[in-house]
Amino acid sequence: MSTDLSFSVESRSGAARTGHLRLRGRDLQTPAFLPVGTYGAVKGVAPETLEDVGAGMILANAFHLHDRPGEATVAALGGLHRFMQWDGLILTDSGGFQIFSLLDIAAIDDEGVTFHSPVDGRRRRLGPREVVDIQLALDSDIAMVLDQCPPLPSSPRQLETAVRRTTRWAETARRHHQEQSGAGQALFAIVQGGLDDDLRRRSIDELCALEFDGYALGGLSVGEGSAALQAAAMRYAPLLPPDRLRYLMGVGRPADVLAAIAGGIDVFDCVLPTRNGRHGTLFTSEGTVHLRNSRFRELRGPIEADCDCTTCARWDVGVLRHLIMVGEPLGRSLCTVHNLRYLIRLVEQARQAIEEDRLDALLQAHAVVVPAASS
Repeated sequence: MSTDLSFSVESRSGAARTGHLRLRGRDLQTPAFLPVGTYGAVKGVAPETLEDVGAGMILANAFHLHDRPGEATVAALGGLHRFMQWDGLILTDSGGFQIFSLLDIAAIDDEGVTFHSPVDGRRRRLGPREVVDIQLALDSDIAMVLDQCPPLPSSPRQLETAVRRTTRWAETARRHHQEQSGAGQALFAIVQGGLDDDLRRRSIDELCALEFDGYALGGLSVGEGSAALQAAAMRYAPLLPPDRLRYLMGVGRPADVLAAIAGGIDVFDCVLPTRNGRHGTLFTSEGTVHLRNSRFRELRGPIEADCDCTTCARWDVGVLRHLIMVGEPLGRSLCTVHNLRYLIRLVEQARQAIEEDRLDALLQAHAVVVPAASS
């Protein structure tokens, strides 16, 4: 590793583990969930509220910040931490998934991707070096390399091409990042390969040979279904280096998070809790609640009786429903706060359960069935 990043595993329960990450004087206990602040803010949630819900690291998107307002503007305003008014850790995604979502207007080759901005239509060109430069200018704590995220379904040839390009781009990015001396910024690689076990192993082997600061599983949560996602995470997590942080990208459904923790994943990110919250769809221990249902019109009491979030402490369900129904921004914010706290609290409970070697009981309480592939 080329940074002062340190990661240590502190306890285990089966394949699951707790750990401690330290980077640039900032700390994170794992497992951990990362709220998504795509454009430099978690929608409708102030930084101090993110601290209250227990967030320790936030994800921002280098692809979108490059488009608006531009990394030079962020740098001129003091870098991403000042820009976001966030003192915790920040991870920036490279944009590989966004390129995947723009496949109808993007052209990918071995050197990078050419596309038209979804904002103003300008022609753009990004390769592994440019993506490193963007994230260095943003000055995030953890930067992700550019990867090719193949669609689902993909042919064997498409998956092999994605793995080959991802390794090639990762090697270029690693070398360029080292040459630029990124002031302690960590660089993570992204494993591809779809649901092909051989390609996943190949991707892991090739990327591990390049000695990155941490490793992510990409190309999952793209429509393969919850059971396949959970089984894949449990198969591939143990193949990653045991002394490096393991990151599962784009996963935020509570059952999927718990299952992946059981398989040995350390950190997660997803827009699901914030997106669902803005639409009045709430996580609870009894399942998902849709506030637009008329049965909640006059319901008093919190969303969840034992939830310690500020929304549950003060607001009746019926009032939250009203605010969602009339499109009141306060309602969207309050529901988002609950969903974030629910998921972060669930991960905290998993961390405690691992420390006490009773993770199986927590999984059973949430009706999570561990696939046989985890053994």
